[in-house]
Amino acid sequence: MLRLAIKTGLAGGAVYYSREEGIWNENTDQVYERYSLALQPHLTSVKQQLPFEVPALPTSGEVCFLTKHYYNQGVKNTVYFIHRLPCYMGQWAKQASDAIKKAVEPPAETSSTAAPPASTPAKK
Repeated sequence: MLRLAIKTGLAGGAVYYSREEGIWNENTDQVYERYSLALQPHLTSVKQQLPFEVPALPTSGEVCFLTKHYYNQGVKNTVYFIHRLPCYMGQWAKQASDAIKKAVEPPAETSSTAAPPASTPAKK
């Protein structure tokens, strides 16, 4: 219950903060440019401290394309999963029934009248 409350609080805080910042009212390109300009001084100071070259931030067009692309991929995969759900349910039901049958069946009995293991001849 506490875990649900923490997750709900974080999600609600993220939505509240993003709304207060005006992310939902502005054009996406304007928001990206505003945050890019705000982070630029911090990025330059971090770049100076790092011993390797840091690539430039992607342009807003690239970010929009990637966002749309991955969103569309997520929608396609979700629809594909829903389309295949009856098959998955049949497979899961069979696996569950097999597991239950295996758990319910009595263990194989080992015969107690089995011949004792052959003894090795004694060394002289």
